[in-house]
Amino acid sequence: MCEKRLSLSANLLALALFSTLPVIAARPAWAQTETVLYNFTGSPDGAVPESQLISDGAGNFFGTTLYGGEKDLGTVFELSPNGVGGWNETVLHSFTGGTDGEYPELSPLMFDSAGNLYGTTYYGGSFGCGYGCGVVYELTPKGKRWKESVLYSFTGGADGGGPVGGLIMDAAGNLYGLLGQAGGVFELSPSGGGWAEQLIYAADTRSGGLVMDAAGNMFGITTSTVFELSPNGNGGWIASVIHTFAGGPDDGSDPQGSLAFDRAGINLYGSTYSGGVKNFGTVYMLRFRPKGKYQGTWTERILHSFKGYPNDGSGPEEGITSDAPGLIWGTTENGGLYNYGTAFGVFGVSDGWGIRYREVPLWNFDGADGAYPSGAPFLDSAGNLYGTTPAGGSSGLGVVFEVNPNQ
Repeated sequence: MCEKRLSLSANLLALALFSTLPVIAARPAWAQTETVLYNFTGSPDGAVPESQLISDGAGNFFGTTLYGGEKDLGTVFELSPNGVGGWNETVLHSFTGGTDGEYPELSPLMFDSAGNLYGTTYYGGSFGCGYGCGVVYELTPKGKRWKESVLYSFTGGADGGGPVGGLIMDAAGNLYGLLGQAGGVFELSPSGGGWAEQLIYAADTRSGGLVMDAAGNMFGITTSTVFELSPNGNGGWIASVIHTFAGGPDDGSDPQGSLAFDRAGINLYGSTYSGGVKNFGTVYMLRFRPKGKYQGTWTERILHSFKGYPNDGSGPEEGITSDAPGLIWGTTENGGLYNYGTAFGVFGVSDGWGIRYREVPLWNFDGADGAYPSGAPFLDSAGNLYGTTPAGGSSGLGVVFEVNPNQ
């Protein structure tokens, strides 16, 4: 993670100086457009947005920035249509580096049913670890303002530290997430007016997030595997590895980001940062076999191996998005026509012999319109993709963008 952070810092400097299997029918070539909705400036609005956006369903987007804000320690922001074709950005919280946390690294937000936001910061909090071991926080709307409450501060001991990626919540109100410093999966449970934390799976986790199926099973990634956690019926969890990545040319390596379920909520899609035929990363599917000789097992299929600059992307860093018709959407951190990354789509076509998958770069970022996108895109009901880049734009500090694949 530190190595990638240094690489991103170098890229930012360079840019600143520069300035059930779903099947769909074959479709015509996309003619795409990209629009920059917002350019970050650093202070007080934030800088380096690198996580997936979420929406409240009313057309407003919410996200985090790694840097910027009042003390350059990161922000939580809202982006709202201004009614005249533009967008207004509002900082809901600027992290101070104290007990409230700092640096929400690769940390998308999550809404609960009451409209409260939840997230994590990699550093900060009440305990040691130099800059702190990170926190889980909640933002509650209070009129036009939002109040931050720290639900838990990690100590760096048995509870781990450095939460990364997004949180998920089960039907009982328990929160689950991944740790980036010591690694593992943690659970936060409401307890006596506060929250109790426990490490439920020790593993080499460094990025991404968790997803949960309808039966309450959780899925996530380590640096080399995809794992499943299943309730054991006694309040504990049964862990199993459902795929181990073998690397190129026949498999991916260095899995990144959160997994995504298909339309039926059975099969999983994901991406790897490297591996594949050219070692530029892959998009893969894990197919679950519910019956037959291999009942209960998972089989991996590589849907696309990235080719890199100039005709394809490389290094999909933070997962993918799958929509109802079975299309798969994502971004690559590098590659593309200008080597500043791409937004892409992957779709399956039935050719009479089975299903083949085709990848189409939807947009090539050129720096002025964003650079090095890292988060999985958000897909709205009209088929538009929304995301962030941690660099590029008018100030070189990142943008929020919209790509319309269907223009």
